[in-house]
Amino acid sequence: MADRLSGIREFVTVVEAGSFAAAAGRLNLSRSAVGKAVARLETRLGVRLCHRTTRVLSLTEDGLAFYERCLRVLRQLEEAEMALESGRAEPVGKVRVTVPVVFGRHCVAPVLYEVASRHPGLVLEIGFTDRPVDLVEEGYDLAIRNGTLPDHPGLMARTLARQRMVVCASLAYLEKQGRPRSLAELPSHQAIDYARPQYTRTWLFPDRQSGTTEIAMNGRIRLDDLEAMCDAAAAGLGLAWLPCWLIRPRVAKGELVRLDDFPKAEFNSSALWPRAPFLPSRVRVLIDALAARLPGMMG
Repeated sequence: MADRLSGIREFVTVVEAGSFAAAAGRLNLSRSAVGKAVARLETRLGVRLCHRTTRVLSLTEDGLAFYERCLRVLRQLEEAEMALESGRAEPVGKVRVTVPVVFGRHCVAPVLYEVASRHPGLVLEIGFTDRPVDLVEEGYDLAIRNGTLPDHPGLMARTLARQRMVVCASLAYLEKQGRPRSLAELPSHQAIDYARPQYTRTWLFPDRQSGTTEIAMNGRIRLDDLEAMCDAAAAGLGLAWLPCWLIRPRVAKGELVRLDDFPKAEFNSSALWPRAPFLPSRVRVLIDALAARLPGMMG
């Protein structure tokens, strides 16, 4: 049976990745090893599965039919493994998690480390990034995301906590520029905005009539790191709109002042994972721990 499965994983990965080189990267193998595995599979089957050119890889008619059947077999194997794994009392195995940089480092990672210390059979790989990540394409088991979630039928989601946003500034800035008292006054102030390529976050405030008031601050200082925004605000460079949990230590030290005259927006922190018939216990234990711990950390 093992011989009959030989080469199938490589073949399916080549088709999904679109090339032998990309498949080799996903499988942590050399391009030559992947090519030889598929070639041996073709020899054993007695058919050509794909047309190889320097730029384009395409399936033959036999290759397409075989690929579709391989997907069904691999899916059944995966479901069987997950059914067994979901019933284990002690979670084991590798979990790849992607988290936002600052929220991940300050709030998510400490919880995951605690879980890992309780379950020595767990292997954690944590990627810290604020860019949108395709869980399926990039091979992640779990993602922690803040705000609006992508509309993706292949993903499951669970709300973990609510984050509250607040406007803040240094005392020096407020003494020099004055303290804004209404939303209408905000755009006239200097601002520190969160921005990354092709995206700048607007400031959102709940409104009883319209639901949400959106304010574009057009900040002179634009940063893609929340801690750097805290630093800039503490240095007196302008107003910032940041999570309460992040600025709390700065407020306690007197480095920042909370401006509580404005409605405070809240947004969800959520867990996302690829849709599957069974959720492995190694993933479930992380989600449950985060759902238990994160609300208290938000304040």
